[in-house]
Amino acid sequence: MQSKTDLITNTLANLNIDALNEMQQATLAATKEHNDIILLSATGSGKTLAFLLPTVDALDKDNKKTQALIVVPSRELAQQIETVFRQMGTGFKITNCYGGHKREIEENNLVQPPAIIVGTPGRLCDHLRRGNITADSITHLVLDEFDKSLELGFEEEMAFIIESLPNVTHHMLTSATQAVEIPEFLGLKEPHRLSFVTDEEADPTKLAIKMVLSPDRDKVDTLFRLICYLGNRSTIIFCNHRESVERTSQLLSEKGITNEFYHGAMEQRERDSALAKFRNGSVNVLVTTDIAARGLDIPNIRYIIHYHLPFTEDSFTHRNGRTARMDASGTVILLLSPDEKVPDYVSPAPEEIELPEEAVIPEKPKWTTLFISAGKKDKVNKVDIVGFLSNKGELKKEDIGLIDVKDFFSFVAIRRSKASYTLHLVKEHKLKNKKVKIEVAK
Repeated sequence: MQSKTDLITNTLANLNIDALNEMQQATLAATKEHNDIILLSATGSGKTLAFLLPTVDALDKDNKKTQALIVVPSRELAQQIETVFRQMGTGFKITNCYGGHKREIEENNLVQPPAIIVGTPGRLCDHLRRGNITADSITHLVLDEFDKSLELGFEEEMAFIIESLPNVTHHMLTSATQAVEIPEFLGLKEPHRLSFVTDEEADPTKLAIKMVLSPDRDKVDTLFRLICYLGNRSTIIFCNHRESVERTSQLLSEKGITNEFYHGAMEQRERDSALAKFRNGSVNVLVTTDIAARGLDIPNIRYIIHYHLPFTEDSFTHRNGRTARMDASGTVILLLSPDEKVPDYVSPAPEEIELPEEAVIPEKPKWTTLFISAGKKDKVNKVDIVGFLSNKGELKKEDIGLIDVKDFFSFVAIRRSKASYTLHLVKEHKLKNKKVKIEVAK
């Protein structure tokens, strides 16, 4: 097993990071002194690497059983952790288990136990009950965004997971908020607490809060004018209900605004597609519920629009935490109908934005997203896709944007102006000797 120094050096090189930040260094040091740790740090601050480094450092290469379990509230967070782990290049195996993913595939991946399993509470419980996970070999347990899992109603599942792991000696719990309570079923007596969060997840010195007044109770027309006013900048619109998300997205589309919607009732491929398009710039507007308020690491969000006011101050904080992160600045906008008022916890009073009467629809984004019916399980990677689109699709390097490779399919951003011709060129060609379906992502 590589030394801790080698692990850090190799990880930094593989992730193209100059140095660990203060929070990551403190977490790594604390794991040498304490078995149970609670890490409080904002989403996007590097928590994933903070708990992966000491977890990997504790793995025994001669132990062929599963040694660590990471429990997360959402499949997207599970996928992000797996991506970071694979980029670290540790040589250890990791397996992802979550709802919406074929259980049979996960069972096959668990036949030869991975060193680390990451997954959502419900699916992990399913595998534990079926005996697919060798629980008695697991000594390290990470509960990432554990309070979110509890908020989503997974307390019973999490308690079952804890009960099923008799030999855990090290616990790490992470959260993005200060106001967290430790569940009794964890049995932690004196956990060491590391806090790197303030009362607001976003940097208040870089976060501007403004408001727009709608003359009507139905605020869609005002929202449309607001988006036209903001232009082609990365924007998340928060609604309180799934039905409102879909209605708002559809009405914006009818008015000519390129957007995607995202909520918890969507099929896995639909969710993957929506997030891929938003991350790669094929759409600049994402309409969503509070499911996107935590756990999703999407950089460079410029605007947060509260189409519906959140139910709690905590939700307000986490929604706003999508912007003004790290070294970026951002603007939060409250969209208020005549019978709504600014919540008491918003202080000082937001500055009002006066929208122009004439609304000019922003130009469509320069990128569009292609769907490719091949992924990791087909031995397809990003290099393969770039080579295929360059050689068969006659695209230059600057014509290809972000690529997201999933298990059985992939998404790739290409110049919108080149899409039709590229699709025509590649339609008869095979990718890695396999006939694949390639189309504009729905």
